[in-house]
Amino acid sequence: MVEMKPLWMENQQVVAISVQLPKTTLLVVTTDKGYIMCGALDISLLNERLASRNIIAGRAVGVRTIEELLEAPLESVTNTAEQLGIVPGMKGKDAILAML
Repeated sequence: MVEMKPLWMENQQVVAISVQLPKTTLLVVTTDKGYIMCGALDISLLNERLASRNIIAGRAVGVRTIEELLEAPLESVTNTAEQLGIVPGMKGKDAILAML
């Protein structure tokens, strides 16, 4: 099952996406600029093989819901995210606010 729902942060809309897969759930919160995602996100791939795309993204591990994703500290972020001040340890919701 795939669920998409709008969330409002700082009077701006972001989108929360949850994809139920066998034995796991993919979680994403996205803005027009970038996104945060559960542990399935491969930050190394984004930084190395897709570096020319300048993707703004962060990864949180051990989360099972969108709410947990927003509250969890980011385990890793892309180089481009760091240029915006998004750093490992920052809460997911604070990273999303920096992407607005």
